[in-house]
Amino acid sequence: MITAPHNPTILYVTNPMCAWCYGFTPVVRRLQALWQGRLNVRVLLGNLQAYATEPIQPKERELLALSWHRVQERTSLPFDYSFFTRSGFVYRTEPVCRALLAVRLLRPVLTLEVLRAFHSAFYSDGQDITDTGVLVNIVRLFGISENLFMTLFEAEEIMMQLEEEFLYVENIGATNFPSIYVEDIHGPQLLVKGFSSLNELEEQLLLKLNRG
Repeated sequence: MITAPHNPTILYVTNPMCAWCYGFTPVVRRLQALWQGRLNVRVLLGNLQAYATEPIQPKERELLALSWHRVQERTSLPFDYSFFTRSGFVYRTEPVCRALLAVRLLRPVLTLEVLRAFHSAFYSDGQDITDTGVLVNIVRLFGISENLFMTLFEAEEIMMQLEEEFLYVENIGATNFPSIYVEDIHGPQLLVKGFSSLNELEEQLLLKLNRG
């Protein structure tokens, strides 16, 4: 299937509070399973209102609701629309991004699985994943020590590393989430931007690998 002399690496640029990423993460997980042992998947975090301080406004709510409906129509994934009855919610994604970065550093093999769990907790279960306690409860389900996780999660170094990752993602041109890049000798090359089906993603990957 793969003509490259070594296992290629794809970069999955995402955000745990991105609705289209919620729809796309299952696609990436299936691709990883199908290409097990022949493909490396690395999750990178993009800045989606990471440091927001103001509650979402009515117009933003309308746009979010529209986006959620579109993702649900495309993927048939469940959504908890009671989110839109909350008042004063600040759509700040930095804490959950930092939590996923901590997981990636502690247990890299679990990164996609924990990302899926964060997505589901927010979109399907209506949990507030801007809350540290909620994040700890989710991570604990994967056997990660709460003390170890919190030590890393609260470290100044990881906050700086996350900021550097946001900047790196911006510098490679990943302004749409989700996006998939393939690493080659020239650096990350865009493969797909936005949501795509497994067939579409696999087709683009094969074309890229066969071109070399």
